[in-house]
Amino acid sequence: MDVAMSEDNNLIIACERDMTEPERHDLPQGRVAVFTRGWRDPAADVVDLRVNQDAFLVVSAGDERIMLAVADGLGGHAGGEKASRAALETLAGHVQEAITTGADLREAILNGFEAANEAVQELRMDAGTTLAVADIDGPLMRTYHAGDSAILVVGQRGLVKLQTVAHSPVGYAVEAGMLNEKEAMHHEDRHIVSNIIGNEAMRIEIGPTIKLGKRDTVLLATDGLYDNLHTKEIVDTIRKGPLEKAADALRDRIETRMVGEQAPTRPSKPDDLTYLLYRRS
Repeated sequence: MDVAMSEDNNLIIACERDMTEPERHDLPQGRVAVFTRGWRDPAADVVDLRVNQDAFLVVSAGDERIMLAVADGLGGHAGGEKASRAALETLAGHVQEAITTGADLREAILNGFEAANEAVQELRMDAGTTLAVADIDGPLMRTYHAGDSAILVVGQRGLVKLQTVAHSPVGYAVEAGMLNEKEAMHHEDRHIVSNIIGNEAMRIEIGPTIKLGKRDTVLLATDGLYDNLHTKEIVDTIRKGPLEKAADALRDRIETRMVGEQAPTRPSKPDDLTYLLYRRS
């Protein structure tokens, strides 16, 4: 299904889309590889008509500035995909207006989060969505997120320069040192998300400004990635080599995990999957 894919001079947005392989986009600020696909059980006798509830957004905001975002919709039939779409389209509108008028982009992103929260609540579908945003201005990057879709920055030698904390009981337990990554991967409450777009109590976590190295890789992804690969596996896959090859390798490794070919020694959680990889020019 390919319900919404829009691309113009400065915006790429995909909602309810199923890709077969990652796509590469060469932009003034750098190279982006994108992938999104809903979960389909390859062993099922009946075709699963479930729609991909994940979505992504790329906004080119000038020669040096780019904004990347992913959203993972949560909810019943038709709820999750409508929530992720509403969040990204609302955010995109605020950011594009700021680009056109010359307004502060940081303020536009924050206002976009607040407006997205209202837009999802107005759907009145008991649905919500995560939202993770990376605002990159030349070598400087700042993150904003609500939920458990996460952002990772990796150096060419494998150094993790930034990793956002999942807004969930398990994510907070890992951050506090109460659980290690292996324990967290298999925890019975891993699916619980404690902060989402579409909730009156939504809060925006703003990360510190960090400086990206020339060969650093930025990854934004929904939990379809983080629930199936350990951090070291992700780092080893994306830290060097052509970006498109890293994107292909991520897809292959995750799909293998999702079908359970390596269970029970490896994590396996079938789910929608979306990720963006970025490197500077």
